[in-house]
Amino acid sequence: MASPSLRARLLDGETLLGTFQLIDSPMAAEIAGVAGFDFTILDQEHGPLTAESCVGMCAAAERAGAAPVVRVRNNSEAEIQRALDIGAAGVEIPQVETGADARAAVDHARFDPLGSRGFSPYVRAGGYTGGDDYTDRQNETTAVVVHIEGERGVENLDDIVAVDGIDVLFLGPYDMSQSLGIPGQVRDDRVEALMQEVCDRAADAGTVVGTYADDPEMARQWIAAGAQYVAIGVDGAVLTRAFEDVVEAVTG
Repeated sequence: MASPSLRARLLDGETLLGTFQLIDSPMAAEIAGVAGFDFTILDQEHGPLTAESCVGMCAAAERAGAAPVVRVRNNSEAEIQRALDIGAAGVEIPQVETGADARAAVDHARFDPLGSRGFSPYVRAGGYTGGDDYTDRQNETTAVVVHIEGERGVENLDDIVAVDGIDVLFLGPYDMSQSLGIPGQVRDDRVEALMQEVCDRAADAGTVVGTYADDPEMARQWIAAGAQYVAIGVDGAVLTRAFEDVVEAVTG
């Protein structure tokens, strides 16, 4: 694992940039690091990725300097444990709506005494042999990112931020737009007001905020609002638009 860890950099107040990866390819994960991203989110919730396919992507991203973060399909012990055992620097848990949801996420992601993550030292995260400090090292370096994706999560935000062990509140603008009955309208004033409310309340609680941005302009907007952990674009969409630009440049 690179030093300092993704979690340490966030705790030190750095603003970090990443992207979402749905393309099932270690090369795509490596390219994210080569391009200068601080992290890449290997998306198992909305993409075809699995724990098996993410092993090589974690290694490739690390080698290029991008911390690999796995977004799991749901807030379950098995999903989170597998993501971390393969060596992810952090885990993103979707649809966290209550304090109980947040507590479960931490329990699944942290070893005793901070949680109840299943323990085997013979995994990639432990260098295949573990070591006396394996569980302490994992507790210290693993970033736990919970997604706030709707009105219910915002309503219960105080209970969520009160849970020890949550490193980032990640705002999902597309799911938020859907919860407000305006799916896809992520620049609507109602979506932005809800996201700004979370940014302000998180700042008061001393909790890091992250979010997704479609483009650099949107990323700068939310960094100015206080977001430290910002994922810009999705690899497939970025590649499609780049190819479209090339075709357009040639054919006019």
